[in-house]
Amino acid sequence: MNETILQTRNITKKYGGKAAVDNISMTIKKGDIYGLIGRNGAGKTTMFNCLTGNLTPDSGEITMEFSPMEKRPATFDDMGLVLAQPHLPEFMTGQEFLKFFIDINKDKIDAAVDMDADFTLIGFAHGDRHKLIREYSYGMKNKLQILAFLILRPSVILLDEPLTSFDVVVALQIKNLIESIKKDHVIIFSTHILPLAQDLCDEIVILHNGKLTELDASKTGDKDFESQIIAMMTEDKAND
Repeated sequence: MNETILQTRNITKKYGGKAAVDNISMTIKKGDIYGLIGRNGAGKTTMFNCLTGNLTPDSGEITMEFSPMEKRPATFDDMGLVLAQPHLPEFMTGQEFLKFFIDINKDKIDAAVDMDADFTLIGFAHGDRHKLIREYSYGMKNKLQILAFLILRPSVILLDEPLTSFDVVVALQIKNLIESIKKDHVIIFSTHILPLAQDLCDEIVILHNGKLTELDASKTGDKDFESQIIAMMTEDKAND
């Protein structure tokens, strides 16, 4: 079976001479949830914008590999970015938005879409599908944008702080949803909440001062693991 791999080599992006991401290389395979941990302002969003093409790195390359014989530069269409703050047309109902999204992306969607089944998947009651999006809670809006990308099925799904500010029930629903789709995607999960990354992610890396540090996954259960990470993310605080 062919394996989808996202690879970055020496990605650097500077603002005013300071590197927000500095010579970052990583390799992520389909089926893994890759946790990107960093404090607010650590460069996580800059890295995501480089991956999607919304920002052009100053140097480095980003590639997709689907088999040993099929390797090419990554494109915007390979990526699905789920933002921490959903941006949805609030004058539409959830069902109208989903139909509109499917229509404008029909050339990219391989299989027939069963909207009822998809709404059920994300825990939307039938009545909620016909409410205006402006009436949705934050959690409902976030689930709707995740559903849109599940329908589109990009090779890579980038989750930018996806569980921030949710109540316990919605956070658990979205966590379960992410775990259920990981076998079909390369997933990068950005968060500043370490216990969440420990619970959900197969691999964890720290982004601090523009540099990426890989962690030993076997150590995540150690009693001093969290204190080591906190020390790592607070060193050189004056330079953040």
